[in-house]
Amino acid sequence: MSPLFLFLSFVALFSALGVVLAKNPVHSVLFLILTFFTISGHYLLLNAQFLAAVNIIVYAGAIMVLFLFVIMFLNLNADAEPRKSALSKIAAAIAGGSLLLILVAALRDIQPGGASATAFDSQIGMVDRLGIVLYKQYMLPFELVSVLFIVAMVGAMMLGKRETGERNF
Repeated sequence: MSPLFLFLSFVALFSALGVVLAKNPVHSVLFLILTFFTISGHYLLLNAQFLAAVNIIVYAGAIMVLFLFVIMFLNLNADAEPRKSALSKIAAAIAGGSLLLILVAALRDIQPGGASATAFDSQIGMVDRLGIVLYKQYMLPFELVSVLFIVAMVGAMMLGKRETGERNF
């Protein structure tokens, strides 16, 4: 294993724990942005440059700006949040422990396969290969999703449009 992989893995695990354990929601979002950047670093190590760029642009950029906007809009603070009972904390610990047990049991017998230098394809994560697969094998679902996005945008515009004399709130 390369030292860069180990470093990115350590930072990804540390920042993922920071997302869950941070008391301040803004700090949690910032830890999540760091997690997305480290995952993009893993994509780069896997020679998937397109996925790394899309991960940074879409998730670390657009989605995190939306999360920060919502958090700041809601003005969350510790005084307004209700206290959690001991029973809900115990139930959460049991659910998390059960999930960990299931994951360990499911992944216990996995044998990691080795990579062979002769079968390595350096073009597997490139954009041109992705475009060929997207526009040949998955053309119909791609077009259907495009139509769905257009319908959603038109619907959002129609819902957001104000009529004269109408009040939204």
